Amino acid sequence: MSKKIILTGDRPTGKLHLGHYVGSLKNRIAMQDEYEQYVLIADQQALTDNFDNPEKVITNVLEVAKDYLAAGLDPAKTTICIQSQLPAIAELTMYYMNLVTMSRLMRNPTVKNEIKQKNFGESTPAGFVNYPISQAADITAFKAEVVPVGEDQKPMIEQTNEIVRSFNRIYGETLVECEAVIPKVGRLCGIDGKAKMSKSLGNGIYISDDSETVKKKVMGMYTDPDHIRVEDPGKVEGNVVFEYLDVFGTDKEKIEEMKDHYKRGGLGDVVTKRYLIEVLEEVLSPIREKRKYYDEHEDEVMAVLKSGTEKARKVTDKTLEDVKNSMGINYFK
Repeated sequence: MSKKIILTGDRPTGKLHLGHYVGSLKNRIAMQDEYEQYVLIADQQALTDNFDNPEKVITNVLEVAKDYLAAGLDPAKTTICIQSQLPAIAELTMYYMNLVTMSRLMRNPTVKNEIKQKNFGESTPAGFVNYPISQAADITAFKAEVVPVGEDQKPMIEQTNEIVRSFNRIYGETLVECEAVIPKVGRLCGIDGKAKMSKSLGNGIYISDDSETVKKKVMGMYTDPDHIRVEDPGKVEGNVVFEYLDVFGTDKEKIEEMKDHYKRGGLGDVVTKRYLIEVLEEVLSPIREKRKYYDEHEDEVMAVLKSGTEKARKVTDKTLEDVKNSMGINYFK
Protein backbone atom coordinates (compact mmCIF):
# COMPACT_ATOMS: atom_id res chain seq x y z
CA MET A 1 0.00 0.00 0.00
CA SER A 2 1.23 3.48 -0.82
CA LYS A 3 1.78 5.95 2.00
CA LYS A 4 -0.73 8.72 2.61
CA ILE A 5 0.38 12.15 1.44
CA ILE A 6 0.89 14.81 4.09
CA LEU A 7 1.54 18.51 3.49
CA THR A 8 2.78 21.00 6.03
CA GLY A 9 4.93 24.12 5.98
CA ASP A 10 5.77 27.58 7.25
CA ARG A 11 5.79 31.18 6.10
CA PRO A 12 9.46 32.29 6.02
CA THR A 13 9.14 35.49 8.04
CA GLY A 14 11.80 34.60 10.61
CA LYS A 15 13.76 31.75 12.17
CA LEU A 16 11.73 29.02 13.87
CA HIS A 17 11.19 29.06 17.64
CA LEU A 18 10.35 26.50 20.31
CA GLY A 19 6.64 26.96 19.59
CA HIS A 20 7.26 25.71 16.05
CA TYR A 21 9.40 22.88 17.41
CA VAL A 22 6.80 21.42 19.77
CA GLY A 23 3.80 22.37 17.64
CA SER A 24 4.96 21.07 14.28
CA LEU A 25 8.63 20.20 13.80
CA LYS A 26 8.71 17.26 16.23
CA ASN A 27 5.60 15.84 14.60
CA ARG A 28 7.05 16.22 11.12
CA ILE A 29 10.18 14.38 12.15
CA ALA A 30 8.09 11.58 13.67
CA MET A 31 5.78 11.35 10.64
CA GLN A 32 8.38 11.33 7.88
CA ASP A 33 8.69 7.53 8.09
CA GLU A 34 4.93 6.95 8.12
CA TYR A 35 3.80 9.35 5.38
CA GLU A 36 4.92 10.68 2.02
CA GLN A 37 5.67 14.11 3.44
CA TYR A 38 6.01 17.44 1.67
CA VAL A 39 7.09 20.54 3.59
CA LEU A 40 6.36 23.80 1.80
CA ILE A 41 8.25 27.02 2.50
CA ALA A 42 5.39 29.41 1.70
CA ASP A 43 7.27 32.48 0.52
CA GLN A 44 4.45 33.75 -1.71
CA GLN A 45 2.04 33.74 1.22
CA ALA A 46 4.63 35.47 3.38
CA LEU A 47 4.74 38.27 0.81
CA THR A 48 1.02 39.01 1.25
CA ASP A 49 1.84 41.07 4.35
CA ASN A 50 5.56 41.63 3.68
CA PHE A 51 5.27 42.83 0.07
CA ASP A 52 7.23 45.99 0.90
CA ASN A 53 10.08 44.01 2.47
CA PRO A 54 10.81 41.06 0.17
CA GLU A 55 14.38 40.76 1.45
CA LYS A 56 13.01 39.63 4.83
CA VAL A 57 11.19 36.76 3.15
CA ILE A 58 14.00 35.83 0.78
CA THR A 59 16.59 35.69 3.57
CA ASN A 60 14.38 33.58 5.79
CA VAL A 61 13.73 30.93 3.15
CA LEU A 62 17.28 29.75 3.76
CA GLU A 63 17.09 30.26 7.54
CA VAL A 64 13.93 28.18 7.85
CA ALA A 65 15.46 25.43 5.71
CA LYS A 66 18.49 25.33 8.02
CA ASP A 67 16.17 24.99 11.02
CA TYR A 68 14.36 22.10 9.32
CA LEU A 69 17.54 20.18 8.64
CA ALA A 70 19.08 20.94 12.02
CA ALA A 71 15.96 19.76 13.85
CA GLY A 72 15.97 16.45 12.03
CA LEU A 73 13.97 16.60 8.80
CA ASP A 74 15.63 14.15 6.43
CA PRO A 75 15.60 15.17 2.72
CA ALA A 76 15.68 11.47 1.82
CA LYS A 77 12.29 11.06 3.55
CA THR A 78 10.75 14.54 3.43
CA THR A 79 10.50 16.71 0.32
CA ILE A 80 11.29 20.32 1.23
CA CYS A 81 10.24 22.79 -1.46
CA ILE A 82 9.69 26.52 -2.14
CA GLN A 83 6.20 27.73 -3.00
CA SER A 84 7.16 30.47 -5.49
CA GLN A 85 9.10 27.97 -7.58
CA LEU A 86 5.98 25.85 -8.13
CA PRO A 87 4.03 27.85 -10.76
CA ALA A 88 1.19 25.32 -10.82
CA ILE A 89 0.10 26.52 -7.37
CA ALA A 90 -0.43 30.10 -8.56
CA GLU A 91 -2.43 28.91 -11.57
CA LEU A 92 -4.60 26.65 -9.41
CA THR A 93 -5.24 29.61 -7.10
CA MET A 94 -6.60 31.59 -10.04
CA TYR A 95 -9.05 28.83 -11.02
CA TYR A 96 -10.21 28.32 -7.43
CA MET A 97 -10.90 32.04 -7.01
CA ASN A 98 -13.96 31.55 -9.22
CA LEU A 99 -15.37 29.01 -6.75
CA VAL A 100 -15.34 31.26 -3.66
CA THR A 101 -17.26 34.46 -2.93
CA MET A 102 -15.70 37.48 -1.25
CA SER A 103 -18.28 37.29 1.54
CA ARG A 104 -17.25 33.67 2.25
CA LEU A 105 -13.60 34.68 2.42
CA MET A 106 -14.34 37.52 4.82
CA ARG A 107 -16.35 35.17 7.06
CA ASN A 108 -13.33 32.90 7.49
CA PRO A 109 -12.52 33.27 11.24
CA THR A 110 -8.77 32.89 10.68
CA VAL A 111 -8.72 35.66 8.06
CA LYS A 112 -10.93 37.95 10.17
CA ASN A 113 -8.76 37.52 13.26
CA GLU A 114 -5.48 38.08 11.43
CA ILE A 115 -6.77 41.19 9.65
CA LYS A 116 -7.76 42.55 13.06
CA GLN A 117 -4.41 41.61 14.65
CA LYS A 118 -2.45 43.31 11.88
CA ASN A 119 -4.66 46.43 11.94
CA PHE A 120 -5.06 46.38 8.16
CA GLY A 121 -8.51 47.96 8.14
CA GLU A 122 -9.36 49.33 4.70
CA SER A 123 -5.76 48.73 3.59
CA THR A 124 -6.04 44.92 3.67
CA PRO A 125 -4.13 43.54 0.64
CA ALA A 126 -6.29 41.45 -1.70
CA GLY A 127 -3.62 38.75 -1.56
CA PHE A 128 -4.09 38.47 2.20
CA VAL A 129 -7.86 38.04 1.88
CA ASN A 130 -7.26 35.33 -0.72
CA TYR A 131 -4.91 33.47 1.60
CA PRO A 132 -7.38 30.56 2.13
CA ILE A 133 -7.63 30.04 -1.63
CA SER A 134 -3.85 30.01 -1.96
CA GLN A 135 -3.65 27.49 0.88
CA ALA A 136 -6.27 25.33 -0.83
CA ALA A 137 -4.08 25.40 -3.95
CA ASP A 138 -1.07 24.31 -1.89
CA ILE A 139 -2.91 21.37 -0.38
CA THR A 140 -4.68 20.17 -3.51
CA ALA A 141 -1.60 20.61 -5.71
CA PHE A 142 0.01 17.79 -3.75
CA LYS A 143 -3.30 15.91 -3.40
CA ALA A 144 -2.55 15.88 0.31
CA GLU A 145 -4.82 13.71 2.43
CA VAL A 146 -3.51 14.84 5.81
CA VAL A 147 -2.67 18.40 6.89
CA PRO A 148 -1.39 19.07 10.44
CA VAL A 149 -2.64 22.47 11.65
CA GLY A 150 -3.23 24.39 14.84
CA GLU A 151 -6.77 24.70 16.17
CA ASP A 152 -7.01 28.26 14.79
CA GLN A 153 -6.26 27.01 11.26
CA LYS A 154 -9.13 24.50 11.05
CA PRO A 155 -11.33 27.00 9.15
CA MET A 156 -8.68 27.02 6.41
CA ILE A 157 -9.00 23.25 5.98
CA GLU A 158 -12.79 23.49 5.96
CA GLN A 159 -12.59 26.08 3.20
CA THR A 160 -10.15 23.92 1.23
CA ASN A 161 -12.61 21.02 1.32
CA GLU A 162 -15.43 23.34 0.24
CA ILE A 163 -13.37 24.29 -2.82
CA VAL A 164 -12.61 20.63 -3.54
CA ARG A 165 -16.30 19.70 -3.37
CA SER A 166 -17.30 22.64 -5.57
CA PHE A 167 -14.68 21.80 -8.19
CA ASN A 168 -15.56 18.10 -8.25
CA ARG A 169 -19.30 18.86 -8.49
CA ILE A 170 -18.83 21.22 -11.46
CA TYR A 171 -16.00 19.55 -13.36
CA GLY A 172 -15.98 15.93 -12.17
CA GLU A 173 -14.04 14.00 -9.55
CA THR A 174 -10.51 15.38 -9.74
CA LEU A 175 -9.35 16.76 -6.39
CA VAL A 176 -8.91 15.08 -3.01
CA GLU A 177 -10.40 16.23 0.28
CA CYS A 178 -8.02 16.46 3.22
CA GLU A 179 -8.17 15.81 6.94
CA ALA A 180 -6.94 18.30 9.54
CA VAL A 181 -4.74 16.79 12.25
CA ILE A 182 -4.38 18.85 15.43
CA PRO A 183 -1.06 18.32 17.29
CA LYS A 184 -1.40 16.87 20.79
CA VAL A 185 0.80 19.64 22.18
CA GLY A 186 -0.95 22.96 21.74
CA ARG A 187 0.55 26.39 21.43
CA LEU A 188 3.51 27.26 23.58
CA CYS A 189 3.01 30.60 25.28
CA GLY A 190 5.59 33.37 24.95
CA ILE A 191 8.33 33.92 27.51
CA ASP A 192 6.45 37.08 28.55
CA GLY A 193 3.37 35.06 29.51
CA LYS A 194 1.40 36.10 26.43
CA ALA A 195 -0.86 33.41 25.01
CA LYS A 196 1.24 32.82 21.91
CA MET A 197 4.94 32.59 21.17
CA SER A 198 5.29 34.73 18.08
CA LYS A 199 8.01 36.03 15.77
CA SER A 200 6.21 39.35 15.48
CA LEU A 201 5.94 39.77 19.26
CA GLY A 202 9.60 38.91 19.82
CA ASN A 203 8.72 36.74 22.80
CA GLY A 204 10.19 33.46 21.67
CA ILE A 205 13.23 31.27 22.17
CA TYR A 206 14.57 30.32 18.75
CA ILE A 207 15.96 26.88 18.08
CA SER A 208 19.06 28.59 16.67
CA ASP A 209 19.65 30.75 19.79
CA ASP A 210 23.07 30.30 21.40
CA SER A 211 23.35 29.14 25.01
CA GLU A 212 23.89 32.64 26.41
CA THR A 213 20.80 33.94 24.64
CA VAL A 214 18.72 31.03 25.92
CA LYS A 215 19.98 31.66 29.46
CA LYS A 216 19.15 35.38 29.24
CA LYS A 217 15.65 34.72 27.91
CA VAL A 218 14.85 32.08 30.52
CA MET A 219 16.11 34.25 33.37
CA GLY A 220 13.75 36.99 32.17
CA MET A 221 10.73 34.66 31.92
CA TYR A 222 7.35 35.53 33.37
CA THR A 223 6.61 33.55 36.54
CA ASP A 224 4.25 34.41 39.42
CA PRO A 225 4.34 38.19 40.05
CA ASP A 226 3.19 37.63 43.65
CA HIS A 227 6.06 35.24 44.38
CA ILE A 228 8.33 38.00 45.67
CA ARG A 229 10.31 36.17 48.35
CA VAL A 230 11.61 32.61 48.22
CA GLU A 231 9.52 31.60 51.23
CA ASP A 232 6.27 32.89 49.65
CA PRO A 233 3.88 30.25 48.25
CA GLY A 234 3.83 30.50 44.45
CA LYS A 235 1.40 29.72 41.65
CA VAL A 236 2.26 27.12 39.05
CA GLU A 237 -0.72 27.92 36.80
CA GLY A 238 0.23 30.62 34.31
CA ASN A 239 3.89 30.33 35.32
CA VAL A 240 5.82 30.08 32.05
CA VAL A 241 8.79 28.26 33.61
CA PHE A 242 6.63 25.35 34.74
CA GLU A 243 4.71 25.30 31.46
CA TYR A 244 7.99 24.83 29.61
CA LEU A 245 9.19 22.22 32.10
CA ASP A 246 5.98 20.24 31.51
CA VAL A 247 6.59 20.32 27.75
CA PHE A 248 10.34 19.76 27.58
CA GLY A 249 11.31 18.06 30.86
CA THR A 250 11.76 14.30 30.90
CA ASP A 251 12.08 13.81 34.67
CA LYS A 252 8.37 14.20 35.43
CA GLU A 253 8.75 13.10 39.04
CA LYS A 254 11.30 15.83 39.76
CA ILE A 255 9.13 18.44 38.05
CA GLU A 256 6.09 17.47 40.17
CA GLU A 257 8.21 17.70 43.32
CA MET A 258 9.38 21.17 42.27
CA LYS A 259 5.78 22.24 41.67
CA ASP A 260 4.72 21.09 45.15
CA HIS A 261 7.72 22.83 46.71
CA TYR A 262 7.01 26.04 44.80
CA LYS A 263 3.34 26.05 45.78
CA ARG A 264 4.04 25.65 49.48
CA GLY A 265 6.93 28.15 49.44
CA GLY A 266 10.68 27.82 49.83
CA LEU A 267 11.64 27.39 46.18
CA GLY A 268 12.91 30.46 44.35
CA ASP A 269 12.39 31.42 40.72
CA VAL A 270 16.12 31.44 40.05
CA VAL A 271 16.40 27.75 40.96
CA THR A 272 13.48 26.75 38.71
CA LYS A 273 14.85 28.84 35.84
CA ARG A 274 18.32 27.31 36.14
CA TYR A 275 16.79 23.86 35.93
CA LEU A 276 14.78 24.89 32.85
CA ILE A 277 17.98 26.13 31.20
CA GLU A 278 19.51 22.67 31.72
CA VAL A 279 16.42 21.02 30.24
CA LEU A 280 16.33 23.29 27.19
CA GLU A 281 20.05 22.88 26.56
CA GLU A 282 19.56 19.11 26.32
CA VAL A 283 17.05 19.73 23.54
CA LEU A 284 18.76 22.61 21.76
CA SER A 285 22.45 21.73 21.99
CA PRO A 286 22.42 18.98 19.30
CA ILE A 287 20.19 21.10 17.04
CA ARG A 288 22.51 24.06 17.48
CA GLU A 289 25.54 21.99 16.50
CA LYS A 290 23.86 20.72 13.33
CA ARG A 291 22.68 24.20 12.44
CA LYS A 292 26.22 25.51 12.81
CA TYR A 293 27.24 23.00 10.14
CA TYR A 294 24.53 24.22 7.77
CA ASP A 295 25.48 27.85 8.43
CA GLU A 296 28.91 26.92 7.11
CA HIS A 297 27.57 24.84 4.19
CA GLU A 298 24.72 26.89 2.76
CA ASP A 299 25.38 25.41 -0.68
CA GLU A 300 24.21 22.03 0.67
CA VAL A 301 21.01 23.61 1.99
CA MET A 302 20.31 25.21 -1.38
CA ALA A 303 20.94 21.87 -3.09
CA VAL A 304 18.32 20.25 -0.83
CA LEU A 305 15.83 23.00 -1.67
CA LYS A 306 16.52 22.76 -5.40
CA SER A 307 16.18 18.97 -5.46
CA GLY A 308 13.03 18.98 -3.34
CA THR A 309 11.43 21.73 -5.41
CA GLU A 310 12.16 19.90 -8.66
CA LYS A 311 10.50 16.76 -7.28
CA ALA A 312 7.53 18.78 -6.02
CA ARG A 313 7.14 20.56 -9.37
CA LYS A 314 6.51 17.24 -11.12
CA VAL A 315 3.74 16.45 -8.63
CA THR A 316 2.07 19.87 -8.76
CA ASP A 317 2.34 20.10 -12.56
CA LYS A 318 0.54 16.75 -12.83
CA THR A 319 -2.29 18.03 -10.61
CA LEU A 320 -2.58 21.18 -12.73
CA GLU A 321 -2.78 19.04 -15.86
CA ASP A 322 -5.58 16.96 -14.26
CA VAL A 323 -7.46 20.14 -13.31
CA LYS A 324 -7.17 21.69 -16.78
CA ASN A 325 -8.24 18.43 -18.41
CA SER A 326 -11.32 18.30 -16.16
CA MET A 327 -12.14 21.94 -16.95
CA GLY A 328 -11.61 21.35 -20.66
CA ILE A 329 -9.00 24.10 -21.06
CA ASN A 330 -5.98 21.95 -21.91
CA TYR A 331 -6.23 23.10 -25.52
CA PHE A 332 -2.94 21.81 -26.93
CA LYS A 333 -2.52 18.46 -25.20
